[in-house]
Amino acid sequence: MPCVRHRSLCVLLTTLLAWPAATLAKPRCRYEAGALPSETLPPKAPKGDAIPIDHILVLMQENRSFDHYFGRLPAFGHSRVKGLPRNAANPTADGTRVPAYHETRYCIEDVHHSWNASHQQWNGGRNDGFVVTNDPAGERAMGYYDETDLPFYYGLATTFAMADRFFCSLLGPTFPNRLYLLAATSDGRINNALTTFTRPSIFGQLDGAGIDWRIYASDLGFGLLLADVQAHTGNVRPIAEYYADAAAGTLPPVAFIDPKFFGDVLTESDEHPPADMQVGQQFVSSVVGALIDSPQWDRSALFITYDEHGGFYDHLQPRQACEPDNVPPALQVGDEPGQFDRYGFRVPLIAVSPWAKPGYVSHKIYDLTSVLRFIQTRFELPALTRRDANARPLLELFDFDEAQLASPPALPDASIDAARAQQCLVDFPP
Repeated sequence: MPCVRHRSLCVLLTTLLAWPAATLAKPRCRYEAGALPSETLPPKAPKGDAIPIDHILVLMQENRSFDHYFGRLPAFGHSRVKGLPRNAANPTADGTRVPAYHETRYCIEDVHHSWNASHQQWNGGRNDGFVVTNDPAGERAMGYYDETDLPFYYGLATTFAMADRFFCSLLGPTFPNRLYLLAATSDGRINNALTTFTRPSIFGQLDGAGIDWRIYASDLGFGLLLADVQAHTGNVRPIAEYYADAAAGTLPPVAFIDPKFFGDVLTESDEHPPADMQVGQQFVSSVVGALIDSPQWDRSALFITYDEHGGFYDHLQPRQACEPDNVPPALQVGDEPGQFDRYGFRVPLIAVSPWAKPGYVSHKIYDLTSVLRFIQTRFELPALTRRDANARPLLELFDFDEAQLASPPALPDASIDAARAQQCLVDFPP
């Protein structure tokens, strides 16, 4: 037998075959901080004014994985989507199999998604730690929603363009992932510490290039944690000004839109559990509607995404990633080991634009810094770190030769089910 004669080779091959595939896929980190899109993209890729989009908006919600929200897209014809497998499940502590299930509650207890919990859920690529890290009642991490629960979101996904391999930027919580969106690094942060972020960000880049930007905040703009934003607090505007600017045709070249992060389950619009996700869906619907009705619609793109998976199950192993810089994670005693060389779990990403490919699903690998790189590509700005230098800038989601969605079809209503909302108040009273 070959394994008798070549025992060491057989052991190596057996080990490699047993190891999760994501561990074997190493990214090519060719480019460094400062690299321009003209250096990192193919010569024929559109850049600068060749991209017919003058207004880029980014709306980031909270704490939902791709499978949790869009794992059932194939059920009505989106067969190309990498959704929930039929056998999706996770074990309990005693090994009992917990299958993915259709969640009927719209307000549920939060699910763990810290650096430690996320790494334990990943578990070396096995993705089998979702239930045990959320005990007691860890089964809730396996719940998913479908078109009946999220009609507006499913309408967006099938009307415009989306990605089904869009990962958050690290296995960890909100703050470090949002920092990757804005600065392509968390500068060592792995938790939600309220400290000022002093590294360069997209806002400093835009200032330096003389490009106007705003943050439209529903209560507190996350960007205020960045020194670049603290130097220009006048650029942080109340959310009411977004609707006014959209209607007047005065949206800036770049804008970030923040939901309401604080409130009870029926007023918080960021979708962070236990908040009613219907409220967040309705907020996103109002943002989308204002943009479509704006005189600037024909030259706009809105990216809708989520900061991280929030502890909800996703079956696809996070891929390896380019470390952004030489700053390691600020681990404490007892923290799970790890580096910034791996994405977090998948999150939803939808590109709403007249230039989006209708009903298109990209299978390319992206992370939050891909949104950042799209902005840099449009305005010919350099990469902030190694991560965004090597990120794909989401160009595949667009057809810049023809705006096929200049007059998009009517989207489903984002209504709120009164009975479900009342149950939310019963389960989570103000």
